[in-house]
Amino acid sequence: MAHDLPIVDPHQHLWDFDRHHYGWLMDHPLPNNPAGDCTPIARPYGLDDYLADVAGWNVVGTVHVDAGADADEALDETRWLQGIADARSIPNGIVAYAALDQPLAELDALLEAHRAFANVRGIRQIVSWHADPARTYSPRDLLQDEAWRAGFALLRKHDLSFDLQIYPSQMAEAARLAAENPDTQLILNHAGMPTDRDAGGLKAWSDGMALLAAQPNVAVKISGLAMVDRTWTTASIRPLVLETIDLFGPDRAMFASNFPVDKLYGSFSEHFSAYDAITTDFSDTDRRKLFGQTATAIYRL
Repeated sequence: MAHDLPIVDPHQHLWDFDRHHYGWLMDHPLPNNPAGDCTPIARPYGLDDYLADVAGWNVVGTVHVDAGADADEALDETRWLQGIADARSIPNGIVAYAALDQPLAELDALLEAHRAFANVRGIRQIVSWHADPARTYSPRDLLQDEAWRAGFALLRKHDLSFDLQIYPSQMAEAARLAAENPDTQLILNHAGMPTDRDAGGLKAWSDGMALLAAQPNVAVKISGLAMVDRTWTTASIRPLVLETIDLFGPDRAMFASNFPVDKLYGSFSEHFSAYDAITTDFSDTDRRKLFGQTATAIYRL
């Protein structure tokens, strides 16, 4: 059982409503969220809450990913998280927020300021664009924006990875971005979010994932599938999980919780028991990579 395997959870969030403003969780009424109705998680979530959620599993490390605080609070979010890490030894890695399409001099200074904190490893700016207004996270496709791509190119200077949250329709462009920036590590979030569940949509996901997997500097986090399959079962996600691992291999694929967002659709145990069951026939070596070692390597923990 995976309960004994050391788990490094490479995608978790914390939020403190007294310290930062998270519009997607605090505004009334709550804004539309492509992940679904976030009312059940629209409350403070601290490290002790997370540790309670993962109780019974051997979580030995985590990576905190930008949790959607207001953009002007991004640096203070990093400062807050580093303080928690210094006191509690978790999170071991921090993926901070920066808008890559801001003026380059301002971006350069922000990246340098984030990088001054010991646990910062990367940047995330959600760039998931969808033609359906109910599913898009951004008003336009930033991957097509020259200013944004110029900002992306600055990540290499600061030795920062990029957490890439996109939809399948953007994968071909993202693969080109990876090819143009071979020295920057990209980590695809949430198994590429196969939100269009018909045959055509799943083929677009499969084709796009193959393009991304062909780029050696792209890794993938297997998480968030419940956001696009809200009545998920182990059986319903099994083909997507296995295809993702087949394409990327255990050295570039990792299981992640996306907690507490994925808590909307099941407990930590339910999600990780599914990953455990799907990989039960894998070698111990490969399982150790998927559950922890790959995250440690990709995020340089």
